[in-house]
Amino acid sequence: MNKAIASIITVGAFIGVFSCSSTMDSTNEKTEKYKVPAVDRTSYGKLDTAYFASGCFWAVEGIFDSLKGVKEAESGYSGGNTRNPTYREVSNETTGHAETVAVYYDPKIISYATLLEVYFASQDPTQVNGQGPDHGDSYRSVIFYSNAEEQKSATDYKNKLAASGKYKKPIAVQIVPFKAFYKAEAYHQNYDQHHADEPYVASVSIPRIERAQAMFPKLLK
Repeated sequence: MNKAIASIITVGAFIGVFSCSSTMDSTNEKTEKYKVPAVDRTSYGKLDTAYFASGCFWAVEGIFDSLKGVKEAESGYSGGNTRNPTYREVSNETTGHAETVAVYYDPKIISYATLLEVYFASQDPTQVNGQGPDHGDSYRSVIFYSNAEEQKSATDYKNKLAASGKYKKPIAVQIVPFKAFYKAEAYHQNYDQHHADEPYVASVSIPRIERAQAMFPKLLK
């Protein structure tokens, strides 16, 4: 076999294994089989909710779930027009949704500004429609704001980062109004914790979580 062709095949196989959606394809799971259980948050007290998207939601959920003041982080879908989408539909780029994490947090313990800092630092904010090996509109980076205060905070932080000279490319993070959040199928929740040995999780998700945690050791639970 021609070495160039062999190299292309090898790289293609590597990318196929180490991507979020291909990991799920390899499980042969049908998302329609899963029903998402209701979550009782009555014991949490008064919480605010932030909505962030930046690549595969497994790592994003793990990053925010490890922060003090965050009571829960849930993987789901937001930003599109399809109601109650399935993972397969979102992955096929037919819904307009981005893989999104809802972060339920106590503002007395951790501020929205701090969440923004962690959000931007835990990704490559210049990557368009993706993070790492995951590419596509459903992996785009988005901050969904729920009010004018969040919009201003997110916009100010993005502008400050752009003006800092830290990045040579433009900041690709979108800042758009929040409309709806659809919780993902049950098997996606805390996925990295339950599938730490999977190649994608071990080589992409967990290292991303650990890099973020190393940057903010004082914020960890």
